[in-house]
Amino acid sequence: MSPAEPVTGLILSGGGARAAYQVGVLAAIAELLPAGASNPFPVIVGTSAGAINAVSLASGALDFTAAIERLTAFWQGFRSHQVIRSDWPGVIRQATRFVGHSLLGLGAQVPVALLNSSPLRQLLNDKLQLSGIRQAIAQKHLKAVAVTAFGYESGQAVTFYQGGGTIDAWLRHRRIGLPTELTVEHLLASSAIPLLFAPVRIGQEFFGDGAVRQSAPISPALHLGASRVLVVGVSGNPRGIDPQAPQQRSYTGQQPTLAQIGGHMLNSTFIDSLESDIELLQRLNQFSHLLPSGTPVRTLGVAPVEVLVIAPSQPIDEIAARHRQELPAALRLFLRGPGATKTSGAGVLSYLLFEAGYCSELIELGRSDALAKRDELRRFLGLAAAVETA
Repeated sequence: MSPAEPVTGLILSGGGARAAYQVGVLAAIAELLPAGASNPFPVIVGTSAGAINAVSLASGALDFTAAIERLTAFWQGFRSHQVIRSDWPGVIRQATRFVGHSLLGLGAQVPVALLNSSPLRQLLNDKLQLSGIRQAIAQKHLKAVAVTAFGYESGQAVTFYQGGGTIDAWLRHRRIGLPTELTVEHLLASSAIPLLFAPVRIGQEFFGDGAVRQSAPISPALHLGASRVLVVGVSGNPRGIDPQAPQQRSYTGQQPTLAQIGGHMLNSTFIDSLESDIELLQRLNQFSHLLPSGTPVRTLGVAPVEVLVIAPSQPIDEIAARHRQELPAALRLFLRGPGATKTSGAGVLSYLLFEAGYCSELIELGRSDALAKRDELRRFLGLAAAVETA
């Protein structure tokens, strides 16, 4: 019996404006594919802003290259006011409501959020054609697409998925999978960064960013049938640094700013779980190769899963710091107090800088990083050697 054809899963992690990097990686993959190639990712999973990229890609899976072109134009045309209220009245009103109710207990109950993200709902309704998901599944260009959100009452990381055929729901410790027809509300919930963006109600529960307490970010793709996964990360620090090598660090001796603390908390939410899950998967792969021949690895749950990771080769915080002047004046003033406009606080800024210059630089970095791994990508995706692209 010949081995089954591998099912390739694409995992797009969260990270606010950092998700522009993913678009560059996908653009490079589109360049490597032969003309007219179909979607190379039967399973697509996204979290937070990665969920928006995932669903956009899935809804255009009938024409992968065209879908990437639309997604690139979407991010290259970004302005902060398309995602959050960045005008003076909007910023001041939201900050006043947050302080008045959430900190002082004054006034009627309002969503707990420092920023008003209502423009994002209108943007997604205008730009996304979610009916394309059904068409792609019906024509076998897509097996399943999923987004993960965090339930504030249940404490569960819930993966909402839309797929064809029979895909069983799953229940694990603090993470479940539920079949549904994806909507803009699922994307808004998955990308609602705690405290920054308001929770979104789906059914009887309010949900927030899917990266919160998502202990196994790769797991949903495996539940949906993927046997190998491409992970596009948005880590703030370049991978590949030798942990044994001596690191030259300079310390200021100053107390951390609120933005600096917030940046580390956001990195912990969006990055640490993914990197830990990748390490665990690699260890399980090594373990599976040590088992005696004939061991039922799938029954034991240790079947090897090939994983390829593409992550930024440059610190995203530093890129954000170079583009901080692109922020609208009201937002820049609002973020100056906590220290987000300083170099030390650029971690927070890197998640919120929805501006064309910053996003375009991340897209180009993603494209460059992916093309640097073109041979690995071709092998991973099963592509024959093709004409080199610049």
